[in-house]
Amino acid sequence: MAEQMPPDGDLGHAGAVVDKAIEFLAGQNISPLAIASALLGGAMGLLARTMDDAALVKVLENAIASVRSGELRGPADGRH
Repeated sequence: MAEQMPPDGDLGHAGAVVDKAIEFLAGQNISPLAIASALLGGAMGLLARTMDDAALVKVLENAIASVRSGELRGPADGRH
């Protein structure tokens, strides 16, 4: 399957819904690790159903590179 980026409007809408879900779950005193693990598991399942294994591995490699480079942390975080 070819890798496609979602339209900006779809990405913005999906991001807003996910942000609200995170806010709701945090308000239910669910741990950040549990929330993130559930979101990651759901995202991985969706990606596995919509792209081939090579494309999924590339997504994961990009995510690993972002973690290693510190890209996911803000400059004020300091936990590199």
